[in-house]
Amino acid sequence: MDLFTPRFEEKSLHPYFVKLITEPQYAKVQEVIAGWSVGMETRKGEKIKFTDEFQQSFNSSLWELYLNKAFKDLGFSIDYSKASPDFCLTARNGQVINVEAVTSNHAQNRDKAYYDMESIRESNQVEMKEFVDDSTIKLLSALHDKKKLFTDKNNKKHPYSSLDHVKNNPFVVAIAPFDTHLSYVQNNMAINRVLFGIEPPIQNQYGEFVQNKIKSIEKKNGTKLELGIFTNDSYKEISAVIFSTTGMFGKAIVESKIDASIRATKFRIYSIKKFKSDKRKNKLGTSHKYISKTHKIFSVRRHFGDQIGGSDMHFCHTSEWQESHVDGLHIYYNPFADVPLDKNLINTLQITQNSFDIKTNQPIQVHHDGCLVSRQVYTTIES
Repeated sequence: MDLFTPRFEEKSLHPYFVKLITEPQYAKVQEVIAGWSVGMETRKGEKIKFTDEFQQSFNSSLWELYLNKAFKDLGFSIDYSKASPDFCLTARNGQVINVEAVTSNHAQNRDKAYYDMESIRESNQVEMKEFVDDSTIKLLSALHDKKKLFTDKNNKKHPYSSLDHVKNNPFVVAIAPFDTHLSYVQNNMAINRVLFGIEPPIQNQYGEFVQNKIKSIEKKNGTKLELGIFTNDSYKEISAVIFSTTGMFGKAIVESKIDASIRATKFRIYSIKKFKSDKRKNKLGTSHKYISKTHKIFSVRRHFGDQIGGSDMHFCHTSEWQESHVDGLHIYYNPFADVPLDKNLINTLQITQNSFDIKTNQPIQVHHDGCLVSRQVYTTIES
């Protein structure tokens, strides 16, 4: 599939696409993205349509390209003859899973001015609460729209629920946030609010880490939106949600190994016994070390109940950085789903597993040691 030969005048092309095809340094990134697309050229009646969307909208199509490679890496076969939902997967055990891809986008997503340095600086000055609130609302809206596609409530002639390959099989929504320039730094803060109605962990007066609950959020027009949609049966049509802030353009840059700098954070968790087994290497509190002249790691280690947890923040060159294609993915299971998703099907050490215990009314979030929390890429190419 030829994604990179322009089909429109430059004024109609997405700014990121223009940069991708005009900057010589991005030639290897094009090769990576082309590799992600293998198989999609056989999609029923959508080859030209998808290419047009990639060149004009970019983000949503890039997310689909990323997912196409991710599902293959996870061992799924993909039936490209099914026009919708976006992916019809078959697991090794024969289970069919249908996945609809979606992104939350900024209103000026296609505008060149949105990507200049002044716009980026303005985004960086937005208060964190305002940014997370806005992202929460947009993620919830995107999931609501996909729920309507599944049912017949939007008067769709053939809602997804009526399709033979969808009936009685798990329906999953894969969502990525592109709503601001800060989207990649939020990790799972906004999606945790949307699905489980919880805020980021904070330390209470007893030194314990707790997560406060948030039941709703108010739009600027005063409309109240209920959060925690996986803590009840309001979204029972959706079996699970796949989420990532790292399956973006930066992933393609990392995989291409072009000249760029990396800032990445990995989650760390140990048993106390393992942590104490190397007292010289492992220290509580904050520390830093160089593992090369150009690779520095800032570490934080604290007690979390009967474990030691924290993070490693890496600053290095792309040549010194390794991450798998699925590193940074989250999956959230809906305990109220009409058709639950088997928790063994999308489960590797790189993917954070998130579920909700109905009996205790508490989330269960399994972050494996070394899983990718966030990652930013800085190239020498000016905006």
